[in-house]
Amino acid sequence: MRFREFMSNQSIPCTLLVDNGSHRAEATLSLRRIAGQLSEKVGHEVHPVSLLHSTKVDPSELDGVPAEIFEPFIKKQREQSGTNSFLVVPLFFGRSAAIYEYLPQRVEEHRGNDWPELDVKIAPCLVDLEDQENTDVAEILVELVRKKIAEKNLDHPAVTLVDHGTPRIAVNRVRNFLASQLRDLLGEEAEAVEPSSMERREGEEYDFNEPLLENLLGTGDFAGDVVLSMLFLSPGRHAGPGGDIAQICEEAEEERSGLRTHMADLFATHPGLIDVLAKRFAEGLKNE
Repeated sequence: MRFREFMSNQSIPCTLLVDNGSHRAEATLSLRRIAGQLSEKVGHEVHPVSLLHSTKVDPSELDGVPAEIFEPFIKKQREQSGTNSFLVVPLFFGRSAAIYEYLPQRVEEHRGNDWPELDVKIAPCLVDLEDQENTDVAEILVELVRKKIAEKNLDHPAVTLVDHGTPRIAVNRVRNFLASQLRDLLGEEAEAVEPSSMERREGEEYDFNEPLLENLLGTGDFAGDVVLSMLFLSPGRHAGPGGDIAQICEEAEEERSGLRTHMADLFATHPGLIDVLAKRFAEGLKNE
């Protein structure tokens, strides 16, 4: 059965593409672009909605259209069209507490107050650790790394898959899982492939975030040309121009002679993301 035939047999709830939210306008604009492409792919409107934060962005930076966040959005849908059923497609690599714990808690609170009919389903995140054979996300990361290698004419650079860092070991496992896939797919194209994190919380219980990017750069195989495979979806305070990761790389290059860092494009720039999200959308519908 083709995708659109499958869709025609479904009762499709109001669908939201949900990210964590950002104070940076470029993150909301990216979310809107992705939601628009996903809508076209699946033949059903997908609303770009952040979990939190994005309403603090001045609408003048968003083509005059204010950003929307989850709770006000679903309330508005209820008031305007009587909608009670929603499908959330997470724009998250792994099972973040924000989307799989905080959001359900907020839904339960609304349901327990004055909205018992409220039904919110959450589709799978981008990476399913139970499907060890699926390389959809890793293949996109590899293509972005190869693009950077070609652009800079690099010869067997080291590659680090860098994420934000997390207090949840389940999210960290996604980083390590993808780094292992990246290592296998790149093979001899890379001198070495290792995961790293931008930051971490203090305490031994968060050691699983190691190595930090700032400590990896300039050591061992990572002392020459290093390509950063970015486990970040869209630009923002951390991964955008002049962001935290760019500053870490700049400082490391100043301190360690011979180190040259090259950031691959962000994940959401690759058209393959839409195909992955369409699959997650369909999986979310199957669970209806």
